[in-house]
Amino acid sequence: MKKTFTLIICISISIFSYSQKEVTLEDIWQNYKFYPSGVPGFKSMNDGEHYTTTEKVEGEIKIHKNSFESGKIVETLLDSDDERLSKMGSYQFNLAEDKILIATNTESIYRYSSKSVYYIYNTETEVIKELTSKQVMYATFSPDGNYIAYVFDNNLYVYNLKWDKTTQITNDGEKNKIINGASDWVYEEEFALVRSFEWSGDSKTIAYFKFDESDVKEFSMDLFKGGLYPTQEVFKYPKTGEDNSEVTLHLYNLQTKRTRNLKFEKDYEYFPRIKWFDNTNPQLVVYGMNRHQNELDFIITNTNGSNRVLFTETDKYYIDVHDNLRYLEKQESFIWTSEKNGYNHIYLKSLDGIETQITNGDWEVTNFYGIDSEDYIFYSSNESGSIHSTMYKMNINSKLGKGVPMTKTTGTNKIAFSKGMKYFKNSYTDHNTPPSITLHRTSDGDTIKILEDNSDFNETLAEYNLSEKEFFTIETEEGVELNAWMMKPTDFDSKKEYPLYMFLYGGPGSQQVTDSWGWFNYFWYQHLNQLGYIVACVDNRGTGGKGAEFKKMTYQELGKYETIDQINAAKHFGSLNYIDSNRIGIQGWSYGGYMSSLAITKGADVFKMAIAVAPVTNWRYYDNIYTERYMRTPQENASGYDDNSPINHVEKLKGSYLLIHGSADDNVHVQNTMEMISALVKANKQFDLFIYPDKNHGIYGGNTRYHLYKKMTEFILNNL
Repeated sequence: MKKTFTLIICISISIFSYSQKEVTLEDIWQNYKFYPSGVPGFKSMNDGEHYTTTEKVEGEIKIHKNSFESGKIVETLLDSDDERLSKMGSYQFNLAEDKILIATNTESIYRYSSKSVYYIYNTETEVIKELTSKQVMYATFSPDGNYIAYVFDNNLYVYNLKWDKTTQITNDGEKNKIINGASDWVYEEEFALVRSFEWSGDSKTIAYFKFDESDVKEFSMDLFKGGLYPTQEVFKYPKTGEDNSEVTLHLYNLQTKRTRNLKFEKDYEYFPRIKWFDNTNPQLVVYGMNRHQNELDFIITNTNGSNRVLFTETDKYYIDVHDNLRYLEKQESFIWTSEKNGYNHIYLKSLDGIETQITNGDWEVTNFYGIDSEDYIFYSSNESGSIHSTMYKMNINSKLGKGVPMTKTTGTNKIAFSKGMKYFKNSYTDHNTPPSITLHRTSDGDTIKILEDNSDFNETLAEYNLSEKEFFTIETEEGVELNAWMMKPTDFDSKKEYPLYMFLYGGPGSQQVTDSWGWFNYFWYQHLNQLGYIVACVDNRGTGGKGAEFKKMTYQELGKYETIDQINAAKHFGSLNYIDSNRIGIQGWSYGGYMSSLAITKGADVFKMAIAVAPVTNWRYYDNIYTERYMRTPQENASGYDDNSPINHVEKLKGSYLLIHGSADDNVHVQNTMEMISALVKANKQFDLFIYPDKNHGIYGGNTRYHLYKKMTEFILNNL
């Protein structure tokens, strides 16, 4: 009896110990233990009844054809151990879906851009053919599947699959001078425009941009890896108030082999989007914008070069460029979203200029997915709360009717529809739940199959004593409610005082306080909880989810109100009886690094420490499309640039301050940190600094992230 009792005690202790594992930095950033599973390569097929997924098993690359109705594999379209495909990345089908264009050996260039070696796989003959032996950019099938267009050395090419022949469309491409069919650095970063060519629906015409960078000033970065002497990377980067690329739009006709140069009545500064109508209507939509980005012309262009402005969107602040655009042939109209009534909503714009508002309310449409054969539109919004995302459907003829929710889970629902919109995939998360990926019928929203429930990952999480994220709001002195979350140690005792670590980003339209899975930082916060810290995050004024006025009220004064809100939030937290008001720290990355630098200077009496990773320290050093959207040019708004630049407030610094930057950051240049260093030294202020050689804005690769988070953790332990 005694032995049995002892055994039970031992088992109980073992189980308890097993469930109390601590989150370590090694498990996060070396073992990648906290990495949930997904559904790789998910792509709807043309019939709308099947979808494809990818699988890599012991050197074999597979592409499976699956049934939407059952969620089961019905055929394997590719099963190859060919070494050439071993590093397969993205893939796409031609129209007949008997050929697959596979990107391999993909090499990143900047944030979104990349180049790859492409192969064409014939599913019937199982023959693999190389498109070109060199790495090229953005290889794309024509809609009819007979051609592939791509960019190489800043020139645009078209490969004819039938005749096995390549035609070079442009010949003037030159690094740091002329780019055809791809975008320059600033368009890629700030408009997310990467592939700058589009096939017409009838496959007869390619519309493409030409970027003339001749007048754009160059930025250079030293690279230190390998070799006796550093090398230098030089690229065109237009800073605030400086010249942009001259962008022109061209139409290449594959039949006549002639290029038409498009002319417009206005002298537009930016062309952030082009989109063809559809297969039956060879007309092109072009967005034309002014430099202040507060006026957008919706231009319809014919292949003969004639064009007209269908409508003009204006805003007293700025216009965010979006992809919520669909041509509806039956209605002879376009779907468009706009913030003109204070919140982002869906509008129907007819070709004769008539506008009809479809959705309405004090909430935002966050994504538009399309319209089905029964005239139901499908969209996501935060109608259920500014931190949530739910998918709805509404009949397009209902005119400000109420949408019907199609997703039944509260949190964040990310949707991908089948072609024809008969089915959809939902990747659902909330603040304490990793992704659950399910298939649904669109007719009723019912679940067909669970594609990935991450049960194994959830079992791993069950081994750890994890804190839960709590949501709440903070009211500012001006009576504005700010969304916030907090994570407390699992052994939290309200009678004790805890140090507080605040994380922030805070940039225009961003949201950190959402009911969604937190990925890697979530586990770092768990680690800090285990070390005895409370972690909190507040979305200040200027962030998204609460309408245009809340988001755009920081216009021409970036940093001012955001810093006020973060300081007031810290004071609020410090007034709580379980938080030590003398031990409050703050950290952010990029815009968050800018904010944490302002917090430790302007809020020197509130914050004991701050970490700024890859921070902007003066908006004069950043690119013009982003900065001028919110600030106008330095020539127009000098005080807006200077009054909230951290380098102009260094004399206020009292607490511990750590600057971190990658020396090869093409986005927020290390120049920002160097100028901050100079200002701090001039003011005789002590600080800590760490530079990661040859690392870009993401500061990753090899052991880098582990080293970075270990350094930040030790700085927090030593200074907070």
